[in-house]
Amino acid sequence: MVINKNGLVLGATAVTLSTIAVTSLGIHSQGQALFKESPKELVDEVWQIIHRQYVDGTFNQVDWQAVRREYLNKPYSNKEEAYKSIREMLKRLDDPYTRFMDPKEFKNMQVDTSGELTGVGIQIGMDEDTKKLTVIAPIEDTPAFKAGIQAKDIITKIDGKSTEGIDTNQAVSLIRGKVGTSVILTILRNGKQKDVKIVRAKIEIHPVNFSQQSTPQGLIGYIRLKQFSANASKEMRDAIKTLEGKRVVGFVLDLRGNPGGLLYSSVEIARMWLDKGTIVSTKSRFGEREREVARGRSLTKKPMVILVDKGSASASEILSGALQDNKRATLLGSKTFGKGLVQSVRPLDDGSGVAVTIAKYFTPSGRDLNKQGIAPDIKLEMSDEERKTLWLKERQNVGTLKDPQFAKAVEVLGKKIAAQNSTRAEKSKK
Repeated sequence: MVINKNGLVLGATAVTLSTIAVTSLGIHSQGQALFKESPKELVDEVWQIIHRQYVDGTFNQVDWQAVRREYLNKPYSNKEEAYKSIREMLKRLDDPYTRFMDPKEFKNMQVDTSGELTGVGIQIGMDEDTKKLTVIAPIEDTPAFKAGIQAKDIITKIDGKSTEGIDTNQAVSLIRGKVGTSVILTILRNGKQKDVKIVRAKIEIHPVNFSQQSTPQGLIGYIRLKQFSANASKEMRDAIKTLEGKRVVGFVLDLRGNPGGLLYSSVEIARMWLDKGTIVSTKSRFGEREREVARGRSLTKKPMVILVDKGSASASEILSGALQDNKRATLLGSKTFGKGLVQSVRPLDDGSGVAVTIAKYFTPSGRDLNKQGIAPDIKLEMSDEERKTLWLKERQNVGTLKDPQFAKAVEVLGKKIAAQNSTRAEKSKK
């Protein structure tokens, strides 16, 4: 879960299990002065925020007026009782993305995306269908990643405590801890449960790695984007310019396992590859739409292939969907995660906050990605064992011809480059 410059949250509803989950950029502040000391007024203000902003005008078939009457008729002697009622009230919506955060939980969300984390290094969310605590993706090179945690793993226990009925905030509180201490996650994968011990650590994340690879098709630029943090667009720009200077003939952009990040970062990066066309649009319950478009300032027009998998979520899906729909890139790998909701985060006067689903986002062709994900143009699956071998045991092979998905991408690029050269030859004859 992240917030863009306009205060909108890009909807993986993921919580990064570290000191950062959401940036403080653009959080709405209009409501901060509205709350009084009365716990009941806090309950009502949260109700009012949902009433005004929630994406579904039927409130997911819930009588929202009746909910207000029920919870305002209750007596409240302290804020903790109000917090409990607010959580119950929001649970009626059956939307894991709309949630209340007490002051401690909200403060954890507001730490800036500096690229330095403390924790285990995974993003989690509540699966909309199963209501199970699910891994969106481990962040590359973190303790969770090295321990073998994978996207779509279901976390059934945390240090032996069942996750049944708890929300993501509570799960974060249980998993987060001091550097050097450990946590045991019981995960369910392919019908089998196992315990994974993870030692918490301080983590530095550099969002972009890049290299040039000599291949039979020529020199290929490989760019690995790990997440859409605040400095990702600058690092991406530097990578593209450096590789262009090396005279690469094409690009492979690797978004495998990228759980997303800042919405505006994904838009800025899309503009580096696209000269024209829509990048993403959003739609609220009022039918209002915001549209982000390319501005004719792409850094390269050379052919590209994007690698995606089940851990490519939210901002990754915006970028890959934009380049796929505009026929700028070929997507290769497996189906992406499938998160397409936008949220607004509102701080409350006592230091707590509420995240509200306010819109859906759509790819340029109008695809609603929520729960659906993006299907690659070329499907090339890797088994769990193949993935583990490549990313953990033979890491030096990622982004080389010994990486089967990269190797296939190079093959595809070869055909694109040949077609491009043939078109140029035809034009020169004329």
